[in-house]
Amino acid sequence: MCNICLKLVWFKSYESKSSGLSIHDSFDLALLPTVNFPQETIKYILSYLILSYLILSYLILSYLILSYLPDGTEPSHMHYENDENYFRGYEWWLMKEAKKRNPDITLIGLPWAFPGWVGHGKNWPYDFPDITAAYVVNWILGAKQYHDLDIQYVGIWNERNFDSKYIKLLRYTLDKSGLDTVRIIASDNLWEPITRSLLLDPELSRAVDVIGAHYPGTTTVAGALKTQKKLWSSEDYSTFNNEVGGGCWARILNQNYVNGLMTRKHSCLTVFTISWNLVASYYDDLPFGRDGLMTAEEPWSGNYVVESPIWITAHTTQFTQPGWTYLQTVGHLAQGGSYVALTDGKGNLTVVIETMSHDHSVCIRPPLPPFNVTSQNATFQLKGSFVNVYCHQSTQTNIFASGKKHIFKSSPCLFQLSDGSFTLNLAVDEVYTLTTITTGQKGSYPEPPASAHFPKVYKDDFNIRNPPFSEAPDFADQTGVFEYYVNLTDPGPHVFTLRQVLTQRPITWVTDADQTISVIGDYQWQNLTVTCDVFMETVKTGGVFIAARVDKGGGSIRTAAGIFYWVFADGSFKVTNDLAGQTVLAKGESGTRAFGWHTLTLTIKGGYASGLLNGYTLWKYATLESPKNGWAAIGTHSFELAQFDNFAVEAE
Repeated sequence: MCNICLKLVWFKSYESKSSGLSIHDSFDLALLPTVNFPQETIKYILSYLILSYLILSYLILSYLILSYLPDGTEPSHMHYENDENYFRGYEWWLMKEAKKRNPDITLIGLPWAFPGWVGHGKNWPYDFPDITAAYVVNWILGAKQYHDLDIQYVGIWNERNFDSKYIKLLRYTLDKSGLDTVRIIASDNLWEPITRSLLLDPELSRAVDVIGAHYPGTTTVAGALKTQKKLWSSEDYSTFNNEVGGGCWARILNQNYVNGLMTRKHSCLTVFTISWNLVASYYDDLPFGRDGLMTAEEPWSGNYVVESPIWITAHTTQFTQPGWTYLQTVGHLAQGGSYVALTDGKGNLTVVIETMSHDHSVCIRPPLPPFNVTSQNATFQLKGSFVNVYCHQSTQTNIFASGKKHIFKSSPCLFQLSDGSFTLNLAVDEVYTLTTITTGQKGSYPEPPASAHFPKVYKDDFNIRNPPFSEAPDFADQTGVFEYYVNLTDPGPHVFTLRQVLTQRPITWVTDADQTISVIGDYQWQNLTVTCDVFMETVKTGGVFIAARVDKGGGSIRTAAGIFYWVFADGSFKVTNDLAGQTVLAKGESGTRAFGWHTLTLTIKGGYASGLLNGYTLWKYATLESPKNGWAAIGTHSFELAQFDNFAVEAE
């Protein structure tokens, strides 16, 4: 045991303007299945995430303006240059739901990719900076016009190179559009080279309000401090949400502030830690499975899991509010761990302490240098206006102990305060919150339903006249965008369909496939039959497919294997073992043409596959060795318009 004396002194001239915790809802699919849960369950999930009086009180919701990403894709507000639609996707809904629950939440927009037309066919958004700036500004204006949402900050391009000329033009375009209160974050990558550019270019410095770094490892650089800008860890965490993930989150929430400022002389600095992502609500076998603060990936069962990072977050957000400030007298404990303190400036005080050990707090990135933590006695000395404060509540979490009784356990403060001094016995791998406020509580809802596999028999005819969202439930677009469509030219049974709508390759964030694809179902499916009506809209060169046993998604989709059954508008078909269409298992004539409906059926049993066209055998006994399991899927041969209807799966 070690005795250590820590002085906690409040000097108002040295306060840092922020309570510094936020949430980054991120990848396209980070919430898509959640919107398909039963309404009562959605209420529970959002309350755990957003309601300040229940569990969390997130200060920032960062929205991706357009995403073609490691877990899939998300629709843009402008698929084409002459197209504007501010009702696509689920994010508008999420921002409005967040505002209902926490009106003080801050909204950010960050482009993760751009439509292809922005770059005039080049995979680069800065050659025509006026077009790119207008595209981003239109999104901000649309948020206000159609949803009464005020976007307070906007980024440049997630984890990609920035362009100084573009940043300056974006600032000019924002101001010209009456959006002078919208602040710019740059560059959502590393501390450098943006810091150096800001120091060398006064005009650029005037345009940028926040330096945003991703996964900074709780440290900053001297140049960033010299800029006098707000410093944000504008994407962090991104770690599997088990107990170690909770430990990672606990450590960086405190130490991004303790270590990140590195000096106490800059009173204007603000540190935010933004978690990616909000909730793991995408198929578990996609990249970054369970990398959210909680898990809600089974709308078909209604099951969700309140993971350990939720309770770690609550240690700060339950006992502070927007507008609280970090005190400058924060730091490390002598035997490992850290502490921070926050105040509302009205006499209230909250102290958050973490003692996470190395192996129980490793984040996915960056590498964590070795350190030791042991149990210890820590003595805190309150001075100034806090010398006579009364501690109403003590909350403690040990996410590695068995049983829920060790999670967010609250009790009256048991220590004695003597001349502003108190001593705590601190164990390893725990988080403690001491506070003067009385409003914090461990909220609860009824236990969610048990987890269940995706239904083995599944059908969707897409017959929804006024769908609540532009995407169909359960489909996870990996390349391209598949939206509900009203086919007014079809007098028969295909009025309501699902349509792939992108006709040009986007400016991508990762190496997307050259084909479009949307996956669905259970990754463990092996033997199954997939059926779908398809409609090609590109003469001669058009092509569509249905697939099974698709083994990859997200940023790896380009190399996905599986069984892909293609038909083409030139009257041919082929069966391939890969999405790229290079490993051909069968091919021949199909008689298929554009602007006519065709029914495709793919059946896989063991090591053999067969296919029907319009109910008749077109090919059979295609031999396959791998993959052994994977999702079902639909898609197109290129970025082209095509429709799908009456999708069905029957799996063993």
